[in-house]
Amino acid sequence: MSEATDRTACPEAVRAYAAQTVRYVQSALGLELEYDSDTLPLLDHYLTTVPAESALLLLTATTAGAYFGEVIRRQLGGRWDLSTGDPATWRFVLPTGMSFAPAGVVARAIARSDDVELASSFDAPPKLRPYLQDTLSNMGEVSVDEYYSLCGRFDTLEHLHAVLLGIAVELAKQKDDGPN
Repeated sequence: MSEATDRTACPEAVRAYAAQTVRYVQSALGLELEYDSDTLPLLDHYLTTVPAESALLLLTATTAGAYFGEVIRRQLGGRWDLSTGDPATWRFVLPTGMSFAPAGVVARAIARSDDVELASSFDAPPKLRPYLQDTLSNMGEVSVDEYYSLCGRFDTLEHLHAVLLGIAVELAKQKDDGPN
């Protein structure tokens, strides 16, 4: 993706938050995040250093959420929905219409618990929602470490996106074919 295209697709506020995470990780670990899924293990490691019961949780969740959402955008496509105005509740929308709140996903990764006030659930347009729920319920069990890692969430999002994309194509074909 060209730099010009990237700047158009990523809102400046998201870019600024994500850049903070790159700086935090560089300072803490001496390694630079590169906005790809290969660097998510570095971010996962960094998140283990953030105390779950601290004021840093919300700050880190919003900045690392912006970075995580940008990794998703650059690898799977999609767009940011900043309409809430609150970085903690910004949503990321994949091309299938599936969406999630990256800050909530990161907050759970830090806390290693679902008992976090920020929303993190995946959602989809009404026509695709049952397929999303079915796909999630049919996924295999994973360890607690995998479940709360951003690497694990990335893999889950990638799988869900592929399934929903296939279903959306089939639904579009059925609509185009009309009644038999």
